[in-house]
Amino acid sequence: MERQDDTRRKVFSGLFWRFLERGGSQIVTLLVTIILQRLLEPAMYGTVSKVTVITAILLVFVDSGMANALIQKKDPDDLDFSSVFYFNIFFCLLLYLALFLLSPWLSAAFREPGLTPVLRVLGLTLIVAGLKNVQEAYVKKTMQFKRFFFATLGGTLFSGALGIVLALRGFGVWALVAQQLSNAAVNTAILWLTIPWRPKRMFSWRRLRGLLSYGWKLLVASLIDQGYQKIYLIITGILQGNAEMAFFEKGQNWPNLLMDSVNTTMDSVLLPALSAEQEQKERLRSMTRRAIQIGSFVIMPLLAGFAACATPLVRLLVTEKWLPTVPYLRIFCVIYAFYPMHLANLNAIKALGRSDMFLLLEIVKRGLELVILLCTVRHGAYVMALGLLGSELASQGINAWPNGRLIDYSYWKQLKDIAPILLLSLLMAACVYGLSFLALPDALILLIQIMLGVGIYAGGARLLKLDSFDYLIGTIRNLILKKKAG
Repeated sequence: MERQDDTRRKVFSGLFWRFLERGGSQIVTLLVTIILQRLLEPAMYGTVSKVTVITAILLVFVDSGMANALIQKKDPDDLDFSSVFYFNIFFCLLLYLALFLLSPWLSAAFREPGLTPVLRVLGLTLIVAGLKNVQEAYVKKTMQFKRFFFATLGGTLFSGALGIVLALRGFGVWALVAQQLSNAAVNTAILWLTIPWRPKRMFSWRRLRGLLSYGWKLLVASLIDQGYQKIYLIITGILQGNAEMAFFEKGQNWPNLLMDSVNTTMDSVLLPALSAEQEQKERLRSMTRRAIQIGSFVIMPLLAGFAACATPLVRLLVTEKWLPTVPYLRIFCVIYAFYPMHLANLNAIKALGRSDMFLLLEIVKRGLELVILLCTVRHGAYVMALGLLGSELASQGINAWPNGRLIDYSYWKQLKDIAPILLLSLLMAACVYGLSFLALPDALILLIQIMLGVGIYAGGARLLKLDSFDYLIGTIRNLILKKKAG
Protein backbone atom coordinates (compact mmCIF):
# COMPACT_ATOMS: atom_id res chain seq x y z
CA MET A 1 0.00 0.00 0.00
CA GLU A 2 2.83 2.36 0.87
CA ARG A 3 4.45 1.63 -2.48
CA GLN A 4 1.20 2.38 -4.34
CA ASP A 5 0.84 5.70 -2.48
CA ASP A 6 4.43 6.60 -3.35
CA THR A 7 3.85 5.74 -7.01
CA ARG A 8 0.61 7.74 -7.05
CA ARG A 9 2.36 10.72 -5.49
CA LYS A 10 5.16 10.61 -8.05
CA VAL A 11 2.68 10.24 -10.91
CA PHE A 12 0.58 13.21 -9.74
CA SER A 13 3.69 15.34 -9.21
CA GLY A 14 5.06 14.30 -12.61
CA LEU A 15 1.78 15.00 -14.35
CA PHE A 16 1.51 18.41 -12.70
CA TRP A 17 5.00 19.61 -13.59
CA ARG A 18 5.04 18.03 -17.03
CA PHE A 19 1.66 19.54 -17.87
CA LEU A 20 2.75 22.92 -16.50
CA GLU A 21 5.92 22.74 -18.60
CA ARG A 22 4.14 21.70 -21.79
CA GLY A 23 1.25 24.10 -21.24
CA GLY A 24 3.53 27.08 -20.58
CA SER A 25 5.73 26.18 -23.53
CA GLN A 26 2.79 25.77 -25.88
CA ILE A 27 1.25 29.10 -24.87
CA VAL A 28 4.52 30.88 -25.59
CA THR A 29 4.99 28.89 -28.81
CA LEU A 30 1.46 29.76 -29.92
CA LEU A 31 2.02 33.47 -29.35
CA VAL A 32 5.35 33.39 -31.19
CA THR A 33 3.84 31.38 -34.03
CA ILE A 34 0.98 33.86 -34.43
CA ILE A 35 3.40 36.79 -34.64
CA LEU A 36 5.73 35.02 -37.08
CA GLN A 37 2.88 33.84 -39.29
CA ARG A 38 1.65 37.42 -39.55
CA LEU A 39 5.16 38.64 -40.44
CA LEU A 40 6.25 35.88 -42.84
CA GLU A 41 4.74 34.41 -45.97
CA PRO A 42 3.52 30.76 -46.11
CA ALA A 43 6.22 29.86 -48.68
CA MET A 44 8.97 30.72 -46.15
CA TYR A 45 7.48 28.25 -43.70
CA GLY A 46 7.41 25.67 -46.47
CA THR A 47 11.16 26.06 -47.00
CA VAL A 48 11.96 25.45 -43.33
CA SER A 49 9.43 22.61 -43.20
CA LYS A 50 11.44 20.71 -45.80
CA VAL A 51 14.49 20.89 -43.54
CA THR A 52 12.63 19.94 -40.36
CA VAL A 53 11.17 16.92 -42.16
CA ILE A 54 14.72 15.60 -42.64
CA THR A 55 16.04 16.54 -39.18
CA ALA A 56 12.92 15.11 -37.48
CA ILE A 57 13.55 11.72 -39.08
CA LEU A 58 17.25 11.82 -38.11
CA LEU A 59 16.37 12.85 -34.54
CA VAL A 60 14.47 9.60 -34.15
CA PHE A 61 17.86 7.86 -33.98
CA VAL A 62 18.66 9.98 -30.93
CA ASP A 63 15.29 10.37 -29.20
CA SER A 64 13.97 6.82 -29.51
CA GLY A 65 15.13 3.34 -28.67
CA MET A 66 18.02 3.79 -26.25
CA ALA A 67 16.34 6.44 -24.08
CA ASN A 68 13.22 4.29 -23.76
CA ALA A 69 15.41 1.30 -22.94
CA LEU A 70 16.99 3.22 -20.04
CA ILE A 71 13.55 4.20 -18.74
CA GLN A 72 12.10 0.70 -19.07
CA LYS A 73 15.08 -1.03 -17.41
CA LYS A 74 14.31 -1.86 -13.79
CA ASP A 75 17.45 -0.47 -12.13
CA PRO A 76 19.78 1.33 -14.58
CA ASP A 77 23.02 2.65 -13.08
CA ASP A 78 25.73 5.13 -14.06
CA LEU A 79 27.36 2.59 -16.35
CA ASP A 80 24.15 2.24 -18.35
CA PHE A 81 23.58 5.99 -18.62
CA SER A 82 27.20 6.80 -19.43
CA SER A 83 27.44 4.10 -22.09
CA VAL A 84 24.35 5.40 -23.85
CA PHE A 85 25.57 9.00 -23.55
CA TYR A 86 28.90 8.36 -25.30
CA PHE A 87 27.25 6.20 -27.91
CA ASN A 88 24.71 8.96 -28.65
CA ILE A 89 27.35 11.67 -29.02
CA PHE A 90 29.39 9.60 -31.46
CA PHE A 91 26.33 8.61 -33.45
CA CYS A 92 25.00 12.19 -33.64
CA LEU A 93 28.32 13.44 -35.00
CA LEU A 94 28.15 10.79 -37.72
CA LEU A 95 24.56 11.76 -38.56
CA TYR A 96 25.45 15.44 -38.85
CA LEU A 97 28.46 14.69 -41.04
CA ALA A 98 26.27 12.65 -43.37
CA LEU A 99 23.66 15.42 -43.49
CA PHE A 100 26.35 18.05 -44.19
CA LEU A 101 27.76 16.08 -47.11
CA LEU A 102 24.36 15.12 -48.56
CA SER A 103 22.81 18.61 -48.26
CA PRO A 104 23.40 19.60 -51.93
CA TRP A 105 21.82 16.35 -53.12
CA LEU A 106 18.82 16.80 -50.81
CA SER A 107 18.38 20.38 -52.03
CA ALA A 108 18.31 19.12 -55.62
CA ALA A 109 15.75 16.45 -54.69
CA PHE A 110 13.49 19.15 -53.24
CA ARG A 111 14.15 21.36 -56.29
CA GLU A 112 15.34 24.20 -54.06
CA PRO A 113 19.09 25.00 -54.40
CA GLY A 114 19.04 27.54 -51.54
CA LEU A 115 18.18 24.78 -49.09
CA THR A 116 21.79 23.60 -48.63
CA PRO A 117 22.97 26.22 -46.06
CA VAL A 118 19.67 25.96 -44.17
CA LEU A 119 20.10 22.18 -43.90
CA ARG A 120 23.67 22.50 -42.65
CA VAL A 121 22.84 25.07 -39.98
CA LEU A 122 19.57 23.60 -38.73
CA GLY A 123 21.17 20.15 -38.77
CA LEU A 124 23.24 21.23 -35.75
CA THR A 125 20.17 20.37 -33.67
CA LEU A 126 21.29 16.74 -34.08
CA ILE A 127 24.43 17.38 -32.06
CA VAL A 128 22.49 19.34 -29.45
CA ALA A 129 20.03 16.46 -29.15
CA GLY A 130 22.89 14.05 -28.51
CA LEU A 131 23.93 16.15 -25.52
CA LYS A 132 20.38 16.35 -24.15
CA ASN A 133 18.92 12.90 -24.75
CA VAL A 134 20.35 11.00 -21.78
CA GLN A 135 19.74 13.92 -19.43
CA GLU A 136 16.07 13.78 -20.43
CA ALA A 137 15.97 10.02 -19.91
CA TYR A 138 17.47 10.50 -16.43
CA VAL A 139 14.78 13.06 -15.52
CA LYS A 140 11.99 10.77 -16.77
CA LYS A 141 13.37 7.68 -15.06
CA THR A 142 13.71 9.48 -11.71
CA MET A 143 10.42 11.36 -12.37
CA GLN A 144 11.97 14.78 -11.63
CA PHE A 145 9.72 16.50 -14.18
CA LYS A 146 10.04 19.87 -12.46
CA ARG A 147 13.44 20.12 -14.19
CA PHE A 148 11.78 20.16 -17.60
CA PHE A 149 9.66 23.17 -16.72
CA PHE A 150 12.55 25.62 -16.44
CA ALA A 151 14.52 24.18 -19.37
CA THR A 152 11.63 24.12 -21.83
CA LEU A 153 10.18 27.48 -20.86
CA GLY A 154 13.61 29.14 -20.91
CA GLY A 155 14.40 27.80 -24.37
CA THR A 156 10.98 28.70 -25.74
CA LEU A 157 11.04 32.28 -24.43
CA PHE A 158 14.58 33.03 -25.64
CA SER A 159 14.13 31.46 -29.06
CA GLY A 160 10.73 33.08 -29.55
CA ALA A 161 12.11 36.55 -28.84
CA LEU A 162 15.09 35.93 -31.13
CA GLY A 163 12.88 34.68 -33.97
CA ILE A 164 10.56 37.70 -33.76
CA VAL A 165 13.44 40.21 -33.69
CA LEU A 166 15.08 38.61 -36.74
CA ALA A 167 11.76 38.44 -38.61
CA LEU A 168 11.14 42.14 -37.95
CA ARG A 169 14.60 42.92 -39.31
CA GLY A 170 13.89 41.07 -42.54
CA PHE A 171 15.88 37.85 -42.08
CA GLY A 172 13.00 35.77 -43.45
CA VAL A 173 13.74 32.03 -43.43
CA TRP A 174 16.75 32.52 -41.15
CA ALA A 175 14.50 33.89 -38.41
CA LEU A 176 12.78 30.49 -38.28
CA VAL A 177 16.13 28.67 -38.41
CA ALA A 178 17.52 30.73 -35.53
CA GLN A 179 14.36 30.18 -33.50
CA GLN A 180 14.51 26.39 -33.77
CA LEU A 181 18.26 26.05 -33.22
CA SER A 182 18.40 28.44 -30.25
CA ASN A 183 15.40 26.71 -28.64
CA ALA A 184 17.22 23.37 -28.63
CA ALA A 185 20.51 24.92 -27.46
CA VAL A 186 19.09 26.92 -24.54
CA ASN A 187 16.86 24.03 -23.45
CA THR A 188 19.88 21.72 -23.34
CA ALA A 189 22.09 24.25 -21.52
CA ILE A 190 19.52 24.73 -18.74
CA LEU A 191 19.11 20.96 -18.32
CA TRP A 192 22.87 20.56 -17.92
CA LEU A 193 22.95 23.35 -15.35
CA THR A 194 20.06 22.03 -13.25
CA ILE A 195 20.45 18.23 -13.42
CA PRO A 196 23.10 16.76 -11.12
CA TRP A 197 23.82 13.69 -13.27
CA ARG A 198 27.03 13.79 -15.33
CA PRO A 199 28.51 11.08 -17.56
CA LYS A 200 31.24 9.09 -15.85
CA ARG A 201 34.46 7.84 -17.44
CA MET A 202 33.04 4.41 -18.04
CA PHE A 203 31.65 2.48 -20.98
CA SER A 204 30.36 -1.06 -21.47
CA TRP A 205 29.58 -2.72 -24.79
CA ARG A 206 27.83 -5.51 -22.90
CA ARG A 207 25.43 -3.07 -21.21
CA LEU A 208 24.91 -1.25 -24.48
CA ARG A 209 24.05 -4.46 -26.31
CA GLY A 210 21.56 -5.34 -23.60
CA LEU A 211 19.82 -1.98 -23.98
CA LEU A 212 19.95 -2.24 -27.77
CA SER A 213 18.18 -5.60 -27.68
CA TYR A 214 15.12 -3.79 -26.31
CA GLY A 215 15.63 -0.37 -27.88
CA TRP A 216 16.29 -1.21 -31.52
CA LYS A 217 12.72 -2.42 -32.04
CA LEU A 218 11.32 0.85 -30.69
CA LEU A 219 13.81 2.74 -32.84
CA VAL A 220 12.68 0.99 -36.02
CA ALA A 221 9.04 1.48 -35.04
CA SER A 222 9.64 5.20 -34.46
CA LEU A 223 11.48 5.53 -37.77
CA ILE A 224 8.56 3.94 -39.58
CA ASP A 225 6.10 6.18 -37.74
CA GLN A 226 8.06 9.42 -38.23
CA GLY A 227 8.91 8.63 -41.84
CA TYR A 228 5.28 7.89 -42.61
CA GLN A 229 4.08 11.11 -40.96
CA LYS A 230 6.61 13.26 -42.79
CA ILE A 231 6.06 11.70 -46.19
CA TYR A 232 2.79 13.63 -46.46
CA LEU A 233 4.66 16.92 -46.12
CA ILE A 234 7.35 15.81 -48.56
CA ILE A 235 4.83 14.82 -51.22
CA THR A 236 2.78 18.00 -50.70
CA GLY A 237 5.90 20.18 -50.98
CA ILE A 238 7.14 18.48 -54.14
CA LEU A 239 3.79 18.25 -55.95
CA GLN A 240 1.98 21.37 -54.76
CA GLY A 241 4.69 23.80 -53.64
CA ASN A 242 5.95 25.43 -50.45
CA ALA A 243 2.75 27.37 -49.70
CA GLU A 244 0.47 24.30 -49.72
CA MET A 245 3.07 22.43 -47.68
CA ALA A 246 2.93 25.24 -45.10
CA PHE A 247 -0.89 25.12 -44.98
CA PHE A 248 -0.77 21.34 -44.44
CA GLU A 249 1.90 21.63 -41.73
CA LYS A 250 0.22 24.47 -39.85
CA GLY A 251 -3.10 22.64 -40.05
CA GLN A 252 -1.31 19.81 -38.27
CA ASN A 253 0.70 21.97 -35.87
CA TRP A 254 -2.10 24.13 -34.48
CA PRO A 255 -4.16 21.26 -32.99
CA ASN A 256 -0.86 19.63 -32.04
CA LEU A 257 -0.17 22.60 -29.75
CA LEU A 258 -3.30 21.72 -27.77
CA MET A 259 -2.79 17.97 -27.94
CA ASP A 260 0.91 18.03 -27.09
CA SER A 261 0.51 19.49 -23.61
CA VAL A 262 -1.63 16.56 -22.45
CA ASN A 263 -0.19 13.78 -24.58
CA THR A 264 3.49 14.60 -24.00
CA THR A 265 2.71 14.76 -20.30
CA MET A 266 1.09 11.34 -20.47
CA ASP A 267 3.81 9.85 -22.63
CA SER A 268 6.61 11.08 -20.35
CA VAL A 269 5.01 10.09 -17.06
CA LEU A 270 3.22 6.89 -18.07
CA LEU A 271 6.18 4.80 -19.24
CA PRO A 272 8.24 5.09 -16.01
CA ALA A 273 5.10 4.81 -13.89
CA LEU A 274 3.78 1.75 -15.73
CA SER A 275 7.24 0.19 -15.88
CA ALA A 276 7.39 0.35 -12.09
CA GLU A 277 4.18 -1.73 -12.00
CA GLN A 278 5.04 -4.11 -14.86
CA GLU A 279 4.69 -7.17 -12.61
CA GLN A 280 1.26 -6.10 -11.29
CA LYS A 281 -1.16 -6.61 -14.20
CA GLU A 282 -4.19 -5.38 -12.25
CA ARG A 283 -2.44 -2.11 -11.40
CA LEU A 284 -1.20 -1.80 -14.97
CA ARG A 285 -4.74 -2.16 -16.34
CA SER A 286 -6.14 0.33 -13.83
CA MET A 287 -3.50 2.95 -14.62
CA THR A 288 -3.92 2.47 -18.39
CA ARG A 289 -7.70 2.84 -18.09
CA ARG A 290 -7.37 5.96 -15.98
CA ALA A 291 -4.88 7.49 -18.44
CA ILE A 292 -7.23 6.94 -21.38
CA GLN A 293 -10.22 8.41 -19.57
CA ILE A 294 -8.46 11.47 -18.15
CA GLY A 295 -6.54 12.17 -21.35
CA SER A 296 -9.69 11.90 -23.48
CA PHE A 297 -11.71 14.01 -21.04
CA VAL A 298 -9.25 16.89 -21.45
CA ILE A 299 -8.21 16.51 -25.10
CA MET A 300 -11.50 15.69 -26.87
CA PRO A 301 -13.44 18.86 -25.94
CA LEU A 302 -10.42 21.07 -26.60
CA LEU A 303 -9.94 19.74 -30.12
CA ALA A 304 -13.67 19.49 -30.88
CA GLY A 305 -14.07 23.13 -29.87
CA PHE A 306 -10.97 24.14 -31.80
CA ALA A 307 -12.32 22.55 -34.98
CA ALA A 308 -15.67 24.30 -34.52
CA CYS A 309 -14.02 27.71 -34.01
CA ALA A 310 -11.33 27.29 -36.68
CA THR A 311 -12.42 29.84 -39.31
CA PRO A 312 -12.89 32.95 -37.12
CA LEU A 313 -9.87 31.97 -35.02
CA VAL A 314 -7.46 31.65 -37.95
CA ARG A 315 -8.80 34.79 -39.62
CA LEU A 316 -8.44 36.81 -36.42
CA LEU A 317 -5.00 35.59 -35.35
CA VAL A 318 -3.00 35.11 -38.55
CA THR A 319 -5.11 36.91 -41.21
CA GLU A 320 -6.99 35.57 -44.22
CA LYS A 321 -3.81 34.51 -46.07
CA TRP A 322 -3.75 31.42 -43.79
CA LEU A 323 -7.43 30.41 -44.23
CA PRO A 324 -6.47 27.45 -46.51
CA THR A 325 -5.11 25.92 -43.28
CA VAL A 326 -8.63 25.43 -41.85
CA PRO A 327 -9.65 22.19 -43.67
CA TYR A 328 -6.39 20.51 -42.66
CA LEU A 329 -6.74 21.82 -39.11
CA ARG A 330 -10.15 20.20 -38.69
CA ILE A 331 -8.94 16.84 -39.98
CA PHE A 332 -6.01 16.81 -37.55
CA CYS A 333 -8.28 17.82 -34.67
CA VAL A 334 -10.17 14.55 -35.21
CA ILE A 335 -6.94 12.56 -35.55
CA TYR A 336 -5.36 13.93 -32.36
CA ALA A 337 -8.54 13.63 -30.31
CA PHE A 338 -7.91 9.89 -29.98
CA TYR A 339 -4.19 10.10 -29.19
CA PRO A 340 -4.61 9.50 -25.42
CA MET A 341 -5.91 6.04 -26.34
CA HIS A 342 -2.96 5.43 -28.67
CA LEU A 343 -0.36 6.54 -26.12
CA ALA A 344 -1.80 4.70 -23.12
CA ASN A 345 -2.02 1.41 -25.05
CA LEU A 346 1.47 1.70 -26.51
CA ASN A 347 3.04 2.67 -23.17
CA ALA A 348 1.42 -0.35 -21.50
CA ILE A 349 2.98 -2.59 -24.16
CA LYS A 350 6.39 -0.95 -23.73
CA ALA A 351 6.17 -1.14 -19.94
CA LEU A 352 5.67 -4.91 -20.20
CA GLY A 353 8.91 -5.12 -22.18
CA ARG A 354 7.11 -6.17 -25.37
CA SER A 355 9.09 -4.04 -27.82
CA ASP A 356 8.69 -6.91 -30.32
CA MET A 357 4.91 -6.45 -30.19
CA PHE A 358 5.35 -2.68 -30.46
CA LEU A 359 7.37 -3.09 -33.67
CA LEU A 360 4.90 -5.60 -35.13
CA LEU A 361 2.01 -3.20 -34.55
CA GLU A 362 3.92 -0.40 -36.23
CA ILE A 363 4.60 -2.53 -39.30
CA VAL A 364 0.94 -3.57 -39.58
CA LYS A 365 -0.35 0.00 -39.16
CA ARG A 366 2.08 1.56 -41.60
CA GLY A 367 1.47 -1.17 -44.15
CA LEU A 368 -2.25 -0.36 -44.09
CA GLU A 369 -1.56 3.37 -44.21
CA LEU A 370 0.83 3.02 -47.14
CA VAL A 371 -1.92 1.35 -49.17
CA ILE A 372 -4.28 4.23 -48.34
CA LEU A 373 -1.59 6.79 -49.22
CA LEU A 374 -0.98 5.19 -52.62
CA CYS A 375 -4.73 5.35 -53.31
CA THR A 376 -5.05 9.03 -52.35
CA VAL A 377 -1.78 10.65 -53.48
CA ARG A 378 -3.01 11.38 -57.01
CA HIS A 379 -5.95 13.39 -55.66
CA GLY A 380 -4.03 16.10 -53.82
CA ALA A 381 -3.10 17.05 -50.27
CA TYR A 382 -6.63 17.37 -48.89
CA VAL A 383 -7.69 13.87 -49.97
CA MET A 384 -4.36 12.57 -48.63
CA ALA A 385 -5.22 14.13 -45.28
CA LEU A 386 -8.63 12.45 -45.31
CA GLY A 387 -6.91 9.15 -46.03
CA LEU A 388 -4.59 9.77 -43.08
CA LEU A 389 -7.65 10.34 -40.91
CA GLY A 390 -9.12 6.98 -41.92
CA SER A 391 -5.88 5.12 -41.32
CA GLU A 392 -5.35 6.74 -37.89
CA LEU A 393 -8.85 5.76 -36.78
CA ALA A 394 -8.12 2.17 -37.85
CA SER A 395 -4.85 2.31 -35.89
CA GLN A 396 -6.77 2.75 -32.63
CA GLY A 397 -8.05 -0.79 -32.78
CA ILE A 398 -4.67 -2.14 -33.87
CA ASN A 399 -2.87 -0.48 -30.94
CA ALA A 400 -5.48 -1.64 -28.44
CA TRP A 401 -5.71 -5.24 -29.66
CA PRO A 402 -2.72 -6.73 -27.71
CA ASN A 403 -3.90 -5.26 -24.40
CA GLY A 404 -7.08 -7.30 -24.56
CA ARG A 405 -4.86 -10.29 -23.89
CA LEU A 406 -1.93 -8.70 -22.03
CA ILE A 407 -3.88 -6.77 -19.38
CA ASP A 408 -7.51 -7.76 -20.08
CA TYR A 409 -8.46 -4.32 -21.39
CA SER A 410 -9.92 -4.76 -24.86
CA TYR A 411 -10.64 -2.12 -27.49
CA TRP A 412 -14.37 -2.52 -26.92
CA LYS A 413 -13.95 -1.80 -23.20
CA GLN A 414 -11.87 1.25 -24.01
CA LEU A 415 -14.51 2.60 -26.41
CA LYS A 416 -17.21 2.15 -23.75
CA ASP A 417 -15.05 4.11 -21.31
CA ILE A 418 -14.67 7.13 -23.61
CA ALA A 419 -18.10 7.03 -25.35
CA PRO A 420 -19.82 9.57 -22.99
CA ILE A 421 -16.85 11.94 -23.33
CA LEU A 422 -16.88 11.68 -27.13
CA LEU A 423 -20.64 12.24 -27.44
CA LEU A 424 -20.59 15.22 -25.08
CA SER A 425 -17.66 16.76 -27.00
CA LEU A 426 -19.49 16.35 -30.33
CA LEU A 427 -22.66 17.94 -28.92
CA MET A 428 -20.66 20.89 -27.62
CA ALA A 429 -18.83 21.32 -30.96
CA ALA A 430 -22.09 21.26 -32.94
CA CYS A 431 -23.59 24.00 -30.78
CA VAL A 432 -20.43 26.12 -30.97
CA TYR A 433 -20.01 25.70 -34.75
CA GLY A 434 -23.41 27.26 -35.47
CA LEU A 435 -22.23 30.54 -33.95
CA SER A 436 -19.55 30.89 -36.67
CA PHE A 437 -22.21 32.14 -39.08
CA LEU A 438 -23.25 35.12 -36.95
CA ALA A 439 -22.66 38.52 -38.57
CA LEU A 440 -20.42 39.68 -35.73
CA PRO A 441 -16.70 40.55 -35.38
CA ASP A 442 -14.48 37.47 -35.12
CA ALA A 443 -13.27 38.37 -31.63
CA LEU A 444 -16.83 38.59 -30.31
CA ILE A 445 -17.84 35.33 -32.02
CA LEU A 446 -14.88 33.54 -30.46
CA LEU A 447 -15.67 34.90 -27.00
CA ILE A 448 -19.27 33.68 -27.23
CA GLN A 449 -18.16 30.30 -28.64
CA ILE A 450 -15.66 29.72 -25.84
CA MET A 451 -18.11 30.66 -23.08
CA LEU A 452 -20.85 28.50 -24.57
CA GLY A 453 -18.49 25.56 -25.16
CA VAL A 454 -17.12 25.58 -21.61
CA GLY A 455 -20.63 25.87 -20.17
CA ILE A 456 -22.04 23.00 -22.22
CA TYR A 457 -19.11 20.65 -21.56
CA ALA A 458 -18.64 21.37 -17.85
CA GLY A 459 -22.39 21.36 -17.23
CA GLY A 460 -22.87 18.16 -19.23
CA ALA A 461 -20.00 16.42 -17.41
CA ARG A 462 -21.50 17.32 -14.06
CA LEU A 463 -25.02 16.35 -15.12
CA LEU A 464 -23.87 12.98 -16.47
CA LYS A 465 -21.65 12.47 -13.40
CA LEU A 466 -18.67 11.51 -15.54
CA ASP A 467 -16.09 9.65 -13.50
CA SER A 468 -13.21 11.58 -15.12
CA PHE A 469 -14.77 14.92 -14.13
CA ASP A 470 -15.24 13.85 -10.51
CA TYR A 471 -11.74 12.37 -10.44
CA LEU A 472 -10.09 15.57 -11.71
CA ILE A 473 -12.09 17.80 -9.38
CA GLY A 474 -11.26 15.53 -6.44
CA THR A 475 -7.58 15.44 -7.31
CA ILE A 476 -7.36 19.23 -7.67
CA ARG A 477 -9.23 19.70 -4.38
CA ASN A 478 -6.86 17.31 -2.57
CA LEU A 479 -3.82 19.08 -3.99
CA ILE A 480 -5.15 22.45 -2.80
CA LEU A 481 -5.90 21.07 0.67
CA LYS A 482 -2.43 19.53 0.94
CA LYS A 483 -0.91 22.83 -0.19
CA LYS A 484 -2.81 24.71 2.52
CA ALA A 485 -1.98 22.09 5.15
CA GLY A 486 1.70 22.21 4.23
